[in-house]
Amino acid sequence: MAELPQGTVTLLFTDIEGSTRLLNSLGPDYEQVLASHRTLLREAFQSHGGIEVDTQGDAFFYVFSRAQDAITSAIEAQRAVLPMDSERKSASGSYGDHTGEPAVSDEGYIGSDVHLGARICAAAWGGQILLSPTTAAHISSGSGDATLRRLGAHALKDIEERVEVGQDRCFSRPAAMALPRSE
Repeated sequence: MAELPQGTVTLLFTDIEGSTRLLNSLGPDYEQVLASHRTLLREAFQSHGGIEVDTQGDAFFYVFSRAQDAITSAIEAQRAVLPMDSERKSASGSYGDHTGEPAVSDEGYIGSDVHLGARICAAAWGGQILLSPTTAAHISSGSGDATLRRLGAHALKDIEERVEVGQDRCFSRPAAMALPRSE
């Protein structure tokens, strides 16, 4: 594992919505679709300074030193996989960003910031980029392609208090504009 940045960082979590359904429908072809999806996401994230922390199945955990880089890379990743989505060779990705100061251990990041970032991603529908208020506060308004929309406070799994969630709305797909999944 690469040396992880410390202090204030932005954690980016991703997942493919409906990956089990996709696996069942594609059968042996799923392996190639997943490999292509991973390559596109890694290219987008690494081109903006992202460091891969973990991957499990079709999910990624990346860290960025700057929130703007995390959101820009998520937008680029979405754009990169759109042709696969339209060919029904990939499910839409869901993305969750949270900016905080997680502790670094021998195994990677630990702490409530990690859990909050993962829960924000889990609340996203395919095609959605959700972000915490701290990430929104760290993004330069009007810079890059990010256009933020506040979605209000939502209940997230295992998080005691409702969390204000925002989303990037650079895509006009209906699923990308839905309210987060509630717990």
